[in-house]
Order: sequence, then structure tokens, then C-alpha cells
Amino acid sequence: MKCNQCQNEMIVDCDVNVEGGMYGIKISKKRKGLFKRVSAKPKAAVCSNCGYVSFYIDEYKEFGE
Repeated sequence: MKCNQCQNEMIVDCDVNVEGGMYGIKISKKRKGLFKRVSAKPKAAVCSNCGYVSFYIDEYKEFGE
């Protein structure tokens, strides 16, 4: 993954946690059909050159309708 700011290679697969919270954050979306909700835990990518942080999820295809 390339950094949007400086085009350096980013360090991926970093955990995301809310300070003081035990559960972190979760991204979810309501859908139609049998399985009405899809959710994913976000990961972070960090640029070691400029400090830019980008959030992403691995299960992005499940959010499509």
C-alpha cells in the first residue's frame, strides 16, 4: 500500500484501538435479505516516512449490495 502523501510504502495490518475502550471500533452496514448486517474491524496502515495513517478493511467486498 502506497502513502497518499509521500508515495512511500506503508506498514499495513496495524491494529486499531480506542484508548480506554476494550472493544476497539467496528464498521457495520445494514443490508437487505437473510443476513441483514455486515460488519468488519478496521485495520490501519502507517507511513514510516511522514506519519500518515490510513484505515482499511479486508472484507470490503461484503459491503457491496
